[in-house]
Amino acid sequence: MIDVAIMGHGVVGSGVAEILINHNDRISSRVKTPVNVKYILDLRDFDVPYSEKFTKDFNVILNDPDVKVVAEVMGGVNPAYDFVKKCLEKGKSVVTSNKELVAAKGAELIKVAEDNNANFLFEASVGGGIPVLHPITECMCANEIDEIWGILNGTTNYILNKMIVDNMDFDTALKLAQDLGFAEKDPTADIEGHDACRKVCILAALGFGKHVYPNQVKTEGITKITLDDVAYAEKFGCVIKLIGHAKKLKNGKITASVSPTLVSRDCILSGVNGVFNAVMLNGDQTGEVVFYGKGAGKEATASAVVADMMDCIKHLEKGKILSWEDGDNDYVDMSFDPETRLFVLIKSDDFDGLKTQFNEIFGGNNTNVKNAENGEIAFITEKEKLSAIEQKLTLFKNGISVKTLQTML
Repeated sequence: MIDVAIMGHGVVGSGVAEILINHNDRISSRVKTPVNVKYILDLRDFDVPYSEKFTKDFNVILNDPDVKVVAEVMGGVNPAYDFVKKCLEKGKSVVTSNKELVAAKGAELIKVAEDNNANFLFEASVGGGIPVLHPITECMCANEIDEIWGILNGTTNYILNKMIVDNMDFDTALKLAQDLGFAEKDPTADIEGHDACRKVCILAALGFGKHVYPNQVKTEGITKITLDDVAYAEKFGCVIKLIGHAKKLKNGKITASVSPTLVSRDCILSGVNGVFNAVMLNGDQTGEVVFYGKGAGKEATASAVVADMMDCIKHLEKGKILSWEDGDNDYVDMSFDPETRLFVLIKSDDFDGLKTQFNEIFGGNNTNVKNAENGEIAFITEKEKLSAIEQKLTLFKNGISVKTLQTML
C-alpha cells in the first residue's frame, strides 16, 4: 500500500481528494498497489465524508515515513515553496498544479528532487486538464522545438469571446465571467496577463531547456481592449486573443511575451473559444502540433494532478525526466527586435492633417488600411523591424493618439 497526502482542500484539492477516494479501486488497479489518502492539510474545518483525514500541522505529513507522494494544491509561493522543498528533501515525491510556484522556483525544486531521488511533477500547472508537458518531454523528444504559442488563460479567452460574439464591452464581460465562476473576485492575475506569463515561463523552460523567470517575459493584459478594436480586427479577417509566445533565437537565446494579438481566422488558434485553452508547438520534425481542451476547472485540473501522483507511484525507485537547467539574466533577449506587422489605430480631431501625416509616414498606397474616416485611420503595417515601425509612429505630431496591437498573421 502507498500512503499519499494532499496539501490544500480548495477547488482543486477537494477534486483531487474526491477522485482518489471515490475512484480508489480504479486508481489502485492502474498503479498495481492500493493507494491510501492518509492526510489532507488545511487550516479550515470541512464537513465531508473523509473528515478524519484532515490535519492542520504540516509536520505530521513531513515526518511520516509512510507518505511517499504529496500533492501541493494550495497555490501561491509561500508557504508552498517551503513545504514542497522540505518534502522533496525527505525523499517524498511532490505533484503540484501551482503555476506561480513552478515559474518562480521550478529549476531549484527540480534539482532538489533529483538530489533526493524523488520526483517533482507539475502537468496541471500549465494546461489544467490538457496533457501538454509530458507530450513535450516524451512524445516530442525527437524534435527540436523552436517556437511555442498559446491561449493559456480561460478567463481572458472567455471575456474576449463575449466581446467578439456578443458585442459585450469588457467590463460587462468580466462581470459575467465572475458571476459564472470563470473569474476570481480579484481578476488581476488573469486580465493583466500574469497567469499566462507564468505558463509561458514553464512551457519555454521545458521546451527550450532553461528556466525563464516572469520578469523576463514582456507582459500585457486585455484591459485596454475595446469593442472598436474587436470590430477592426474583424475587418482584417482576425479575432483578438491573449497570446503567450516564446521563440528560440539563432544566437541561442530566446524571446518571450504575453500580449493581446490579432490572430488570422486562418489560424487554428482563432477558433479556440470560451474557457478553452490551446498550446501550439513547432517541432523540426513534426511541424505544428496543437494541444486543446479545458485549461482549468475542478475536475480537469484535479485529473491532471492525480495522473501525476499515479506516475510518481509507478516511479518511486527512479526519477522521471521532466527538468531544465537554471536560467540567467542574459538567456531571455529582452531587446530582441523582430520583424513583425502591427495593427495601428491613429486618431485626431484634425482628420485632414492626420491623413497628410499618414501619407507622408506610411505612404498613400498602403493596401492594409481598413478605415479612414471619422477622425481615425486603422491599418496593419508592412512587415519590418519592430523598432522601425515604432520610430515611424513617433513621427506623428501632438494631438494624434496612437494605439498598437501585435498580429499573428
